[in-house]
Amino acid sequence: MNNTGANIARARRIRLTQLRQELLSPVNALLGYAEVLQEKASRKGPSGILPDMNRILGAARDLAGKVERLVDDDRAKSPTGSAPATQEQQLRHDLRTPLNVIKGYGEMLREDIGTSSSGSLRADLDHLLETATDLLQRLDRIGRFSVDAEEMGSASNEADAVVVSDLIRSLGPIRHEPNAVTETGSILVVDDIEANRDLLSRRLTRDGHRVVSVAGGQQALQALADGEFDLVLLDLMMPDINGFDVLVRMKADERLRRIPVIMVTALAETESAVRCIEAGAEDYLPKPFNRILLRARINACLNKKRWRDRERKYLRRIEDETAKFERLLLTILPKQVIGRLNHGERMIADRFEGVSVLFADLVGFTEHSARVTPAAMVEYLNRLFSEFDALARELGVEKIKTIGDAYMAVAGLPTPSPDPFAAIANMALGMIDRLGGVNGHFGWPLQIRIGIHSGPVVAGIIGTNRFIYDVWGDTVNVASRLEAYSLPNRIHVSQDTARHLVSPFALEPRGSIDVKGKGKLETFFLSRI
Repeated sequence: MNNTGANIARARRIRLTQLRQELLSPVNALLGYAEVLQEKASRKGPSGILPDMNRILGAARDLAGKVERLVDDDRAKSPTGSAPATQEQQLRHDLRTPLNVIKGYGEMLREDIGTSSSGSLRADLDHLLETATDLLQRLDRIGRFSVDAEEMGSASNEADAVVVSDLIRSLGPIRHEPNAVTETGSILVVDDIEANRDLLSRRLTRDGHRVVSVAGGQQALQALADGEFDLVLLDLMMPDINGFDVLVRMKADERLRRIPVIMVTALAETESAVRCIEAGAEDYLPKPFNRILLRARINACLNKKRWRDRERKYLRRIEDETAKFERLLLTILPKQVIGRLNHGERMIADRFEGVSVLFADLVGFTEHSARVTPAAMVEYLNRLFSEFDALARELGVEKIKTIGDAYMAVAGLPTPSPDPFAAIANMALGMIDRLGGVNGHFGWPLQIRIGIHSGPVVAGIIGTNRFIYDVWGDTVNVASRLEAYSLPNRIHVSQDTARHLVSPFALEPRGSIDVKGKGKLETFFLSRI
């Protein structure tokens, strides 16, 4: 059949579908009235009317069946040899015949019962006849169902013709070529009937899919546990584990729940389809299935799965990059500060009391670095400061920054410490120990000066480009001065820090020193007992 003929046939089916949709509501109402009347006649109607009521009910069911099968019967007959007018006449005849039976027997019954029967029986009979008369008028107004090529290409004054031509243009012709298979994948076929499995597997293999077929629900679950699949075609009725239970188990399994499932079953009833869709099935296809429709649904399922897999891949990549960024950010900012930034804070500045500040500087580093290569100098500093960073993490001390060969750390912020004085003292003693280990590895003779002071500080973020979390205040200035006045491999602490240090720390009085802006300060050298 050429494209024009195919379009005309499709147009006829679409018009028939329109008619079926238009007729279903009054036909169902007619059937409902007939069932009510038959029930009333069976229980308490006048004698002799039950046979005619049964005839009306039978005709109503026949009419409902004809309307339901309107499109399928037309497709099966394929009356290409008869003229459109003849086809329409036959259709009117097929639908009018049961309707005339209903109307004829209904009018006779209304005459027979007269006013002798109950008012409700008479009222229902009147409704039945009114609905039948309306349906007859609708059938008389049926237009042409066949639309030729000229009608599809031109504007029509009839509203239904416009709807049909618009729909034909939107849908376009159905493709029957082999390239209609747009997606291929690994498909699991589950059916307890061998002939069904063989037929479906061969058809899918011909379409380019990789197919595994099993005979029951238990085998299906085992196959899903052992292999990877892109789609499952699952029969509903099976002897060991039914398809619905297999579907429920799949959707409860984290690894299997993303595999699309099409239920394929001979059980053609709405409730089963609804239950399966609610349980997570992608689609529901009744047997015997249309080959083109099956292919279209498999294509759609596999295409959606490809997009979902791609989306999950991109999401994992985003999550990995986010985690990498957060790890990098943790090397720059404290975790608590990162959390505040993520919650939208833009200005972060806090005052902390009782913070201990440490400054450390390598003695003679500048002179020694002039005698080694730049790579050796960077390698040494990286190894040494990595050791200091690890020590800070162990003790709950916050590294603030490095400037050249100088190192700054604090205890007591941004999370308050139960004993910032002991933490910063252990940090200083550990730094001297770890410097000795790094020196032994490199064979370098460097020493370190350390200064510590305790008191209030202000901490926050400075800048928007390469920003850092920094600390300011008089306490910071004093700690820096104490480092400058310290001696090689000695820890110079202020009295404000020393008064909080007890065993196992030893304090050796240094005497008073003159600190710019502070005057004379009593200081000590810190060591272990």
